[in-house]
Amino acid sequence: MLKSVRILQNSLVLTFKELRVNKLRTALSLTGVAFGIFCIIGVLTTVNSLEQNIQNEIKSLGNNTIYIDKWDYSGAPNKPMWKLRARPVMKLDEAGLIKERSMMTSEITYLMQSNTNLSYKDDVLEDVRVYGINDAQISIQPIQFEIGRYFSSSEFNAGTNNCIIGYVNAEDLFGSAERAIGKRLDVKGKKVTIIGVIKKEGKNFIGWDYDKCIMLNNKFAKQLFDPEYSNPILIAKGRPDITTDAYMQELRGVMRQIRRLSPTQEDNFSLNSVEAFSKAISQSFITINIVGSIIGGISLIVGMFGIANIMFVTVKERTSVIGLKKAIGAKKVTILFEFLLEAAILCILGGAIGLFLVYILTLILSGPLDFPVFLSVPMIFITVVICLVVGILAGIIPASRAAKMDPVTAIRS
Repeated sequence: MLKSVRILQNSLVLTFKELRVNKLRTALSLTGVAFGIFCIIGVLTTVNSLEQNIQNEIKSLGNNTIYIDKWDYSGAPNKPMWKLRARPVMKLDEAGLIKERSMMTSEITYLMQSNTNLSYKDDVLEDVRVYGINDAQISIQPIQFEIGRYFSSSEFNAGTNNCIIGYVNAEDLFGSAERAIGKRLDVKGKKVTIIGVIKKEGKNFIGWDYDKCIMLNNKFAKQLFDPEYSNPILIAKGRPDITTDAYMQELRGVMRQIRRLSPTQEDNFSLNSVEAFSKAISQSFITINIVGSIIGGISLIVGMFGIANIMFVTVKERTSVIGLKKAIGAKKVTILFEFLLEAAILCILGGAIGLFLVYILTLILSGPLDFPVFLSVPMIFITVVICLVVGILAGIIPASRAAKMDPVTAIRS
């Protein structure tokens, strides 16, 4: 153990001595490794941050949640568009029937969607997303408030003209979220009173735009929009003790029963699973990561040859020293370990520089991308592993050559 520590100490001393003596040569070689690490880890960090952001948004859609719609969110490649368009829209009474007949459903909501203009005095917001919701919506998709509150049960039952608006809408109309509470907006000729402002979420990649929306209770929304043309959907949440596949099978049977479809008739609705969204996203990002890693790997191979070149030169310069060590009893494995360790240390130094560049990249990208780009602990661990592997590969041939040297020939050189 003590001998290994001495070898490690001597290797570190010799390595840093080489760095000081041959600054230009070392800097050029480390640049190759640093650039390779920057390419690989930079791509992986950016892509993984994007995936994490999208997965978090998908989780906000609800766990074990199924979106029942006339449209198939996967694109339905085997169905012509006219067939999907001809399907009947979701109806409010279907939500009640599902809740009544499904043994696996814990919550279900009927969601209307449309676009309209909002106005407050002389200020107008155009093409604002409107959601008509019921009381179960917040149980399926939790909503965080900057200020204010959700609708009460009595407000849902009475169909009052209260509303909840997004953070960006509140800022655009009133300057701040706090000033929005109690204000009355004009929506399609009807006055609505703001009771809550949704907390700012930032740019969304999956279609929901809570920052620029207005939420109304369903009873009141029906006075403003025809449900037939408001793209209504049903959002059903299964019990936590069941699988998504089992829940989808039960929902399919219940929906076919509700719509009185015969065994020979195909479904006139689609069941879109949040879990399926998540798996599809993960699969697509695996491909992106592989492509990015290949591109970065090419750069890293160039850096590896640079490190190998340094080690060949180092072995040549230390030939007489190697001969002396072997003459006084140093074993082949000791010489081999010393040079492999030196190559690994050089690669780790290059990797550290690459990681620093990646960190700078995360600071630069976090602003314009509008989601946090972060360098995670697993990425740092991956960097260390890559550097060790590259160092061993780059140093194995020079180290083997040094370990096999004849001590007499080496000392004479």
